[in-house]
Amino acid sequence: MLTEPQPEPEAPDRARTILRYMPIAIVVAALYAGFVLFTRWSQTRDIEAKEKAKAAEERREKDERALEVVGGTEFKVLVFYATPGLVHRGDAVELCYGVANAETVKIEPNIGRDIWPSINRCIDIKPEKTITYTLTAEDGHGNTKTAALTLEVH
Repeated sequence: MLTEPQPEPEAPDRARTILRYMPIAIVVAALYAGFVLFTRWSQTRDIEAKEKAKAAEERREKDERALEVVGGTEFKVLVFYATPGLVHRGDAVELCYGVANAETVKIEPNIGRDIWPSINRCIDIKPEKTITYTLTAEDGHGNTKTAALTLEVH
């Protein structure tokens, strides 16, 4: 007795087997891709948050330094000087002043120009003789600070 040879499985059976497991493979691939995208997004978000915090800290430190440079919360005369230092009769001179937390400022004798509180302001003057200028600043609470400067005219 001869038996008939068994036919080889048809290609459609293999295709059916592959197609049967294809949705599972797609779901696994989608989950993996989603996991990778989520972790990268999360890492990027963490990095951006750290950079933002660092930038905020640098901004705060810069603001504190700027506040200290301009006198902080203390009421004071920051600068009062003239340039150039050597003055000849009729030469132009820059008289510069700076105050922190002042409400009013005056220079005596009167220099003929309006002045106001500033952290750094220079005014051109032409002294005719040796003279002493006095800067007086008031903080609005009755406190005053003064500084004097003598310009020696040759």
